[in-house]
Amino acid sequence: MKKTCRFLIGLTVSTLLPATAMAQKVAYDYSRAENFRSVKTFAFKDIRGSETTTEETTTYDSPFVIERTQKAIASQLEMRGLKQVKDNPDAYVSARRTFKTEQVLYGPSGWGPYGWGWYGWGWGYGGPWYTEDIIKGTLIIDLVDADTGALLWRGLREKTVHEHAKPEKRTEQVYEDVAKIFRKYPWTGPVATSGHDTPTPTDKNDSEGRNH
Repeated sequence: MKKTCRFLIGLTVSTLLPATAMAQKVAYDYSRAENFRSVKTFAFKDIRGSETTTEETTTYDSPFVIERTQKAIASQLEMRGLKQVKDNPDAYVSARRTFKTEQVLYGPSGWGPYGWGWYGWGWGYGGPWYTEDIIKGTLIIDLVDADTGALLWRGLREKTVHEHAKPEKRTEQVYEDVAKIFRKYPWTGPVATSGHDTPTPTDKNDSEGRNH
């Protein structure tokens, strides 16, 4: 898991934490030559290979999360009229997650005599500096042509991972992530309002990126 450093200096912790927790991005791309109305059936294809360290040692990338992710994807595709089959699908669907650690440096509440303090420019009280590791996870969903192996559509979402979330919250988050990714699926027909095993996703504290 890759580690990067990000330095956020001179702001209060109460200001920084919401911004870090809310950082979310959605991106997508697809083949303009493909007629997505002709894609009527799908099956899942496991491309992860051997088990990863996070899959073996964490709850946020466990086999339970992988199973829930596939159910959420199936629900979104079925809501768009596709049918899951075991043999001879029009397209294969794969999902994988990547993780990286960002190290955030938090500064004191005020800059003291050298910058901005609570009462304006000038003297302010300081405090200890400290760092915190923030895990960012990216869910990547691919749809590929079953005959040619060509990539038809890719959607992804990056957001902060909550390592110690309860199973119910983690399940809700999986369905929310998948639902937000599939908002970018190039489907022009009606979308059903319900799917199997679909918790209601929430948009609370969502600030996903709009630049793709």
